[in-house]
Amino acid sequence: MSTAPVAAPAAGPAPSPRATPEGERPLGWTPADTVRTVIALTVAVALLATAGWLGSVRGDGVGGSAASFALLAGTGLGILFERGRFCFFCIFRDAFEKKNTRGVYSILTAIGVGTVGYALVFSIRLPDPTSGTLPSGAHIAPVSIALVVAGLVFGAGVVISGGCIAGHLYRLGEGSLRSIPALLGALIGFGLGFLTWNPIYSHVVVGAPVPWLPAGAGYGIAVALQLGVLAAVAVALLRWNPPIAARPRRTLDADTLRRLVFFKRWPALATGAGVGVIGFLAFLRDRPLGVTSQLSSLTRTTMDSVDALPHTLLGLDVSLGGCVALVVDTITSNGWLVIGIVAGSFAAALPGRRFSIEPLTLRGSGTGLLGGVLIGWASIIGLGCTIGVFLSGTQALAVSGWVFAGAVVLALGVGFRLGLHRGT
Repeated sequence: MSTAPVAAPAAGPAPSPRATPEGERPLGWTPADTVRTVIALTVAVALLATAGWLGSVRGDGVGGSAASFALLAGTGLGILFERGRFCFFCIFRDAFEKKNTRGVYSILTAIGVGTVGYALVFSIRLPDPTSGTLPSGAHIAPVSIALVVAGLVFGAGVVISGGCIAGHLYRLGEGSLRSIPALLGALIGFGLGFLTWNPIYSHVVVGAPVPWLPAGAGYGIAVALQLGVLAAVAVALLRWNPPIAARPRRTLDADTLRRLVFFKRWPALATGAGVGVIGFLAFLRDRPLGVTSQLSSLTRTTMDSVDALPHTLLGLDVSLGGCVALVVDTITSNGWLVIGIVAGSFAAALPGRRFSIEPLTLRGSGTGLLGGVLIGWASIIGLGCTIGVFLSGTQALAVSGWVFAGAVVLALGVGFRLGLHRGT
């Protein structure tokens, strides 16, 4: 009596790698990872070598220790922006759309750390803040309706274009092609800002008050007041944060360490603290952080070469603080900072598999260009952007920084509520 053969089990897909205790699959290592890592290390070595070369150059206006420091500081910012998602667009989109304000804590921390650092520098350079003299070099600007309008327009431009200038710079390092028309739009906006500056300055800005918190009651009270406001905002935002799920016990092996360093978003508090420290060191070493000076100088230099600018930009080159654009024929230290941001972001994105060429659509190009124009115009009228005014201005205990920040956040909230960022 014969028996029927037993059917073999049906072939199925190959079993997937065993998940980690946290439910995360092992990262593995592919030939593409080798290529990405080699490129990232090459970029890192090139940045260090360039910084060393800049530090050795003297007398030709291209290099020097300030340029060398700016390149390294920009690289650090690019890494922090990319790994911590220190992006004003992303942070406030999450806050207004998802009611998730965790990213806002990176901004609050950056302002708080920078506030303490700036106060230390101020106390050395200007021991008596009540003397009626403002500290030189800091981004402390007049407070007028022009500053409010600049903040509102800037915030609208951020929503429409998908990022601020710093955000577009670090996303360019991640492969975002949409950042290109946005930055080109900013160059056009700078030009419009220069053309409209003199009448705005003459009718609104000149004679406006320049309030600085330490001028009233000294550094101690000003710092305590500002830190108190930051703490109050942080506490108020706690109720908007979604609950944090309990984390299982973590085994710190090579795979986990690689995931934490290169793949998972860095903690908001650590990211903000890093940005705050770099901001403080930048002011101590050279000048406050800002990303518009070199870029707007490209526009100004081009317009000046074809006599498209007024003979004098009232107050812009003499009395006003901020990211002032000059006529230049070389890369300034601010330019090296910008280069460092893009290169640092690129080097940070590669090992985490986040570098990807973003397709550029007609609609995305148009909104990027339009938003960039608004950002560029507002950066000239407001004397800076989210880094130069929102961040460096508040760190300097300037009321102008808070006014600009409030206007930007208001415009972001309205823009996200209206959905101006969707479909781009």
